[in-house]
Order: sequence, then C-alpha cells, then structure tokens
Amino acid sequence: MTFSLFDHDAPHGEASRLVAFAGNRLDRRSEHRTETELGDALKDPATRYFAITKGRLAMRVDGDTPDGLLTAADLASMQPHNDDAVLIGWDEANAARIAMPVGIEPDDLPEPFKAIDTRSVYRQALLDEETLGAYAQGTSLVSWALANRFCGVCGKPMVPEAGGYRRKCNGCGHTAFPRTDPVAIMLTVDEARDRCLLGRSPHFPPGMYSCLAGFIEPGETMEDAVRRETMEESGIKVGRVRYHASQPWPMPHTLMIGVYAEAQSLEITPDTNELEDCRWFDRAETEAMLASTLGEADASAPPPGAIAHRLMRDWLDWGR
Repeated sequence: MTFSLFDHDAPHGEASRLVAFAGNRLDRRSEHRTETELGDALKDPATRYFAITKGRLAMRVDGDTPDGLLTAADLASMQPHNDDAVLIGWDEANAARIAMPVGIEPDDLPEPFKAIDTRSVYRQALLDEETLGAYAQGTSLVSWALANRFCGVCGKPMVPEAGGYRRKCNGCGHTAFPRTDPVAIMLTVDEARDRCLLGRSPHFPPGMYSCLAGFIEPGETMEDAVRRETMEESGIKVGRVRYHASQPWPMPHTLMIGVYAEAQSLEITPDTNELEDCRWFDRAETEAMLASTLGEADASAPPPGAIAHRLMRDWLDWGR
C-alpha cells in the first residue's frame, strides 16, 4: 500500500471549501494583466459590477432574489469612481467582474437598490456561494485601494495599474500591492478530558462563544502566534498546533487560518480586557451550542459558514 502525504481519513473533503466567502471561481489572471483590460471591461456591456458604498454592497431588491451583480446602467446614478475600480476577474463565459466604489451615500441609493453590509449579505445568504466569494475579493480590494490613494512614502497621489491590482506613486515611483492580514483562529483542545476552550468577547451577540483568535505579527510563525494569543487571552499553554482550514474574511481584508491547538495546561486566567468569559466545554455542551447558533440557548456558537463553527463541528465529527 502506497502512503501519500496528502491522504487523510476526514469525514469530508477540504474543510476550507465549507466556509463562507470561499466559493470564488473567477479567473483572476492577476499575473498576466495588461493596462488596457480595465478600460476594455468598462466598455463591455457583458461586464457586471459589485457597487460598494461605504463598505456596503448596493443590491437590487425588487425581485424575488436580491441581485448584487449590477450593470453599468444600474451604476449610472450612483456616482461610480472609475479611478478606484478593480477588475477582479472573469467568469466562465469570459465576462468581466469589477468592484466599483460609488460616491452615493448608502441611504441615498435610488429605488430599487439598497446598501447591505457584508456580514448581513453572508448571514442572510443574499448571494450564492460563488458570487459571495467573488464579492469578498472585490470588497477587500476596494477597501485596500481607497486606503492607498496617496503614497505612504512621499504623500503624492497613487495611480492604479494592472486593472487596479497594484497602485504606483506618481512622485517617487513607490508601488503598493493588495494586502491580506493573517489571523490565527484556534480551537484549543484538552484531549485527556475531551473538551475544548471557547471564549466570549464583549462585542459578540448575547450568549455566543467562539474560538480564540488573534493577528499573526511580523516575524512570527502561525504556530507561535497560536501559542502566544492563547496564553495572552486565556492563560492556557499550547503545545502542538495542527492546521485545519482557512477562510477569506472581507472585513476588510483578513485571512482566517483555522487550527487545532493542544492544551498543555488547564487553569484559565482570562484577559478581562479582551474577554467577558473563557471556559472549557465538553462534547455535549459544544454539540448543543452548534444546534443553537441564534442565541436561543444559554450558550450558542458562531453561525454556519464561520470558520469557528467549522472547527467546532469537525472536532466533534472527527472524534467519533
């Protein structure tokens, strides 16, 4: 029998395919772009747009299903900012997709359009998984572009290149590339007692507990970030760390890196500046939390699609 490094006995395939914002199938062509493609796409009637106003998606809401992919005619009254547009890719029919910041205020959108925040778009399933993934790419890139209109070196204006995928300073020539902020999110497990560590942040919905998480700092491995953040937030020492899945999180441009962490100590000393509560949950309690993602019970879990939910669900299922 031949052993493969990539063999596993998981109850499903790649876990990252099961989280929200991960369904993007656009052909990005990010390494092979010309300087004419954005202009060509803006002139093409087949092009569709994600119109973004103050971080919200402008959606057409006059039909049975809200529509987040708009036409150029839809955008005409929304004050589109073509100079900050980003060509995010092409669909299977070779139709371009553009993320377009618009100047109109969210509350001033004309009928039948409504501005909806990203979290609600995801939680209310207002877009199919593939379109939601493309929107995650688009809104993250627009957020980056709007934050890089001026050079961080000399202060001169930046101009877009490669369809908006990079920005270059007119003055000193400094080039800025899109950023992704890596965050480690970990389900710490006490294997001997068969329980997991979850915390509650003050900004969570009532009753919700989730995995601990924190930004990976410069010069730090993902594994060491897991150990540091777990110790800082809960006082629990972590040993081995095992990667499980990742999730694009477009609020504004984060990559969540989900792992399992091995608890090497048990006494919790929570950081009360970060957490309202932190405690161990056994399998039965965790199962009950996952069954109550809307806060009906004393404790609930993050909603399906969140990587914390995936970590908790797979810990339960893989242990059987």
